[in-house]
Amino acid sequence: MTDDITNTTTTTRAVGITAFGGPEVLAVVQRPVPALEPGDVRIRVRAATVNPVDLLVREGGRAAALEPFDAPYVPGMDAAGTVEAVGEDVAHLAVGDPVMAAVSPFRAAGGAQSAVLVVPAAAAVRVPGGLALEAAATLPMNGLTALEALDMLDVPAGGTLAITGATGWLGTLAAVLAKGRGVRVIADAPAAERDRVRAATGADDVVQRGEGVAERIRALRPDGVDAVLDAAAVGPAVLGAIRDGGGWAVVRQQQDPTERGIVRHNVSVARRLQDTGALRALADGAAAGELPATVAATYPPEAAAEAHRRQEAGGVRGRLVIVF
Repeated sequence: MTDDITNTTTTTRAVGITAFGGPEVLAVVQRPVPALEPGDVRIRVRAATVNPVDLLVREGGRAAALEPFDAPYVPGMDAAGTVEAVGEDVAHLAVGDPVMAAVSPFRAAGGAQSAVLVVPAAAAVRVPGGLALEAAATLPMNGLTALEALDMLDVPAGGTLAITGATGWLGTLAAVLAKGRGVRVIADAPAAERDRVRAATGADDVVQRGEGVAERIRALRPDGVDAVLDAAAVGPAVLGAIRDGGGWAVVRQQQDPTERGIVRHNVSVARRLQDTGALRALADGAAAGELPATVAATYPPEAAAEAHRRQEAGGVRGRLVIVF
């Protein structure tokens, strides 16, 4: 069958992980389209992003989470498109609405890189006018992750947050969102990008990334910062930047011990995928020009392997987007 959707369509095109391995295991496949249940929304996808977690999934780093499901597996955690159908009990979306959605790839239906998605309506919000679907697709997963980290760290207005990996998309969004809360931000970046990062994020200070970053942050805040969002996974080496009793947010589920009463927060976006209010705030912020929504490059689904190679090479600023 084609992926022209009716209530009886059973399959759709998707980017599939046919086996765990390198980019060459990616292929365009046919996948089942789940039935529309009460509380669901069906989306004709225009754009779905490629994130570092997609590479981890493709390589088999999350094989245990996929074990209950049948291959090929569909990667991707955020998408944007047009509503084709809504289930019963869905009040905030209507057929024809442009939407962005947060998606878990760890389910039978797979992730976001599919021409058609069925997701809980709570995980989708309308995209305001003026925000392109390709740009909107860059927001859900990393935006929700940034909000979860900021909420867990709970740095008050006037406090100081340091962010490692500020050249990356998560770090960029987190810095902008933190500034919006009145938090002082110290970001890191390579020398060649310090001015760009300052302009893109509004960071108050930008220090040289790499070995010794904790000492450089501490030089700016001799008593230590209130918290660090460790988007670059520097690890315990960054603890020296944090004041006694401060916070350390990690995004790769590290279990490293801390010191001096510092609290480690393990950030998981899975808790926020159906946070409709947070998704709406991200969309509205980008539409108003208060939050960046940067498309680094676009690829057709047939070139998903090329997109993965580009992501693996590093240096991507914004998000790579699969366009259906």
